[in-house]
Amino acid sequence: MTAPSTFGLSTEARNLQWLLSNLVEEVPGVHSVTVVSSDGLMLLSSDPGHQTTPTEARKDGPRGSSADLATIVSGIGSLTIGAAKLMEGGGVKQTMVAMEEGSVFVMSISDGSLLGVHATPDCDMSVIAYHMALFVGRAGHVLTPELRSELRKSMESAQ
Repeated sequence: MTAPSTFGLSTEARNLQWLLSNLVEEVPGVHSVTVVSSDGLMLLSSDPGHQTTPTEARKDGPRGSSADLATIVSGIGSLTIGAAKLMEGGGVKQTMVAMEEGSVFVMSISDGSLLGVHATPDCDMSVIAYHMALFVGRAGHVLTPELRSELRKSMESAQ
């Protein structure tokens, strides 16, 4: 993974990008990570500049651009929030989808944003969930409206 450019970003934005990069680099089995705002826009990505055409398959993540994981995370988040409301289950904390060739984890962040991880099928789910919880604990209090706006603009300029 090549580190995304943090030139011109605030200290808080650089710290969040560093935490995200460490999640990918330090946790075995993690392919890619994204943070999505409550309205479905990608705020952070472990690979924000990577773009491929829809016909290209990636061995290390979902097909297409890095925005694909953000789209998947946003959709899963929306579906599970709706299901929790229908079942009167309260807030959704974490969702995990296990597939033959990989896993997707989605965890809520305090401001309504979502953290999504795409991992290998043989990953240690408890280790990934633990590191996601650490990220959420560190990131949740700093995702202010101003920082979300800065991160959105940064992602738009990277693509």
